Amino acid sequence: MSNYLLSNYSRINITFTHGKGAWLYSSDKKKYLDFASGIAVNCLGHSNEVLLKALRQQSKKLWHTSNLYQIKEQEDLAKEICKKSFAEKVFFCNSGAEATEGAIKIIRKFHHAQRNYKKTKIIVFNNAFHGRTLTGILAGSSDNHREGFLPRRTTTGGFVRINFNSIDKLKKIINKEIAGVFLEPIQGEGGINVATIKFLKQVRKVCNENKILLALDEVQCGMGRSGKLFAHEWSSIKPDLLTSAKGLGGGFPIGAILLNDKVSKVIEPGSHGSTFGGNQLACAVSLAVIQEISKKKLLNNVINLGIYIEKQLNKLITKYSNVITECYGKGLMIGIKCNVSNLDLTKILREKKLLVVPASNNVIRLLPPLNITKKEAEKAIAIIKEVVSEYK
Repeated sequence: MSNYLLSNYSRINITFTHGKGAWLYSSDKKKYLDFASGIAVNCLGHSNEVLLKALRQQSKKLWHTSNLYQIKEQEDLAKEICKKSFAEKVFFCNSGAEATEGAIKIIRKFHHAQRNYKKTKIIVFNNAFHGRTLTGILAGSSDNHREGFLPRRTTTGGFVRINFNSIDKLKKIINKEIAGVFLEPIQGEGGINVATIKFLKQVRKVCNENKILLALDEVQCGMGRSGKLFAHEWSSIKPDLLTSAKGLGGGFPIGAILLNDKVSKVIEPGSHGSTFGGNQLACAVSLAVIQEISKKKLLNNVINLGIYIEKQLNKLITKYSNVITECYGKGLMIGIKCNVSNLDLTKILREKKLLVVPASNNVIRLLPPLNITKKEAEKAIAIIKEVVSEYK
């Protein structure tokens, strides 16, 4: 235990010294297959040559000047994102939590600008996770994350919570105070819960009918993780806003809010900002990330290996249902429902040199780099098979 670091993490007693592709190497000379990717961050693996080149080139020129000035790298990245998405404007920050904060502000600002002053409440969902800021923990569903941090235990922050994938509940709860809906197309921390295409289409329709905004949190499920650049693309809907981070920088800190033109018009100079957001170094790296992960070959790899892994897991489930009972997800964002402690199973997999991530509802997440090989997928399945077959 460190004498100097705040004890807010239950850290695993492993120190990694370097990584390459889907592999991490520890200080005690052990090699791990990384199916955690820094919690869906290292989308192109470790020490990716394309990202290293972008980082080296930009680091020799300029890192940061602040948004007092024009930033070409920021303009280039925003243009690339808009070309490849529904968005017409982009705001850059440094993390998913900051993107959540900004998106909630913008939803409320939109209605305020139209003098709809009562429209301040936002619909969120059970099992949601939206970061660890005060706004994030109020939008998220975990009571543990809120305990001791709020001015009053009854504080809601203006959020109204309903069941995920329940359009009837959504329709019933909408009134003149509702400003928007905020949801993850695939809930990550909540246990890899996938919003149905039907549900997403219905939510979009309800938002249109009631003249409220639809904001999507794609911090974890975006950036190619589902096999599309953004997960909502599977449903063909277009949100009004979208938050992005994690894989957006491939391991370098950056976050973003994507907006359509209608919503972007309510934000004027001085109404929102970030000191570090959209700095030259982050944007140069992120541009390289976007250009790599939007390639058809890589996205097809995500889809094909996702299908392969789920197929192999379902074979194991049939044989070892006493240990694992279900698998679900999209692309390379896969959840395994456990019949034993997911924390225990995660620990045993780690001892066998496979890194995975636990989630809520007794689920284990597989979040490998998007450019893993078939051989690496086979290796992961072999380790999982060994562990579940020997579990007692």
